[in-house]
Amino acid sequence: MNKLFACALLSAAAFGQTPKMVMGSISGFKPEDLVVMVKPDNSDAVSVKLTPETIFKRVAPGSNDLKNAADMKMTDMANGDRVLVSFKPGTTSFEAARIVVMPANDITKRNEQDRLDWTKRGISGVVTAKKDSVITIKMRGLAGETVATVTVDPKTSYRRYKSDSVKFADAQISKLDEVSVGDQLRARGVKAPDGSKVDAEEVVFGTFITKAGTITAINTETKEVTVTEIGTNKPLTVKFTGDSQIKKMPEMAGMMMGRGGPPGAPGAGGPPAGGPPGMGGGGRGPDLSQMLDRMPAAKLDDLKPGEKIVVSSTKGAKADEVTAIMLLGNADMLIQMATRPAAGAAGGGRGGAGGAGGMGMGGLQGLDLPSMIMN
Repeated sequence: MNKLFACALLSAAAFGQTPKMVMGSISGFKPEDLVVMVKPDNSDAVSVKLTPETIFKRVAPGSNDLKNAADMKMTDMANGDRVLVSFKPGTTSFEAARIVVMPANDITKRNEQDRLDWTKRGISGVVTAKKDSVITIKMRGLAGETVATVTVDPKTSYRRYKSDSVKFADAQISKLDEVSVGDQLRARGVKAPDGSKVDAEEVVFGTFITKAGTITAINTETKEVTVTEIGTNKPLTVKFTGDSQIKKMPEMAGMMMGRGGPPGAPGAGGPPAGGPPGMGGGGRGPDLSQMLDRMPAAKLDDLKPGEKIVVSSTKGAKADEVTAIMLLGNADMLIQMATRPAAGAAGGGRGGAGGAGGMGMGGLQGLDLPSMIMN
């Protein structure tokens, strides 16, 4: 939809017009008053006036132009719909000349289908090597570490997460040369039945950090959580946006013994339904990313002071502040696994977040907590 809006702006500029439009989501709709409230992503809501001359068009998610736009009624709009409002030229009263609508239900369905496809045909992990057209990644599961390969070709598309961004939609067009060892990477395409390789159609990657700590304060109004960070004992502020995700781990011992997890979680009475082919077979258990995909979403209100959390984020400008991509609550067991000294290691090994080196899973960074949420 961003591409569609960009095209509309460029089109207006091409005709020598001053673009006067707003893009956002419907936050309030009063058809009897002929008023719709549109909340842009990064500014206050705008009150848009509707008139008998206002044109309403419906487009499908992912549309880049208006060729396949369909006429719709004003009353078909609903709260949460994404809209592009073009105002009447020369007016200062925010009267809409045209409203292009992407219905929220259509976006939700598209995102869910896309998420399931990334799970079914994709793999994710941390880049350990790159040579010619082959990228090697390591994946972390409760059963241990596995290695997979991503093969690319000239048709493969690449996108890279921006610093301080948690939105997949904001990922920028990139190229193979920008993929580096240590990046977290997801790829989807033609996937081997055992999940050991993918001939990639799409690659998304970025440089992420993983931090852990104990919650000391929760502010639901500002959507912030303060934790004491493991390894430094310094305060860390975790900020949340509408795109941040929160999950809570079930009781880990029960998961590992085949009981105690929530419906659909690994170990809860058998393998999860709808999992990707090959997962759980051939000795390759589900990785952490796939496990968390199947866990139900939690809310900020579900977190409690004293609870241990792990959070993933892009690397931002402030060392004591992160914006959560995913926060994982009730993470005691996972942190213990990450901070357990590796067998045979005597203070060696790769350092994790907070300066904790020689850890059994490569430190907190070795957890490979999902950072690229496909929605």
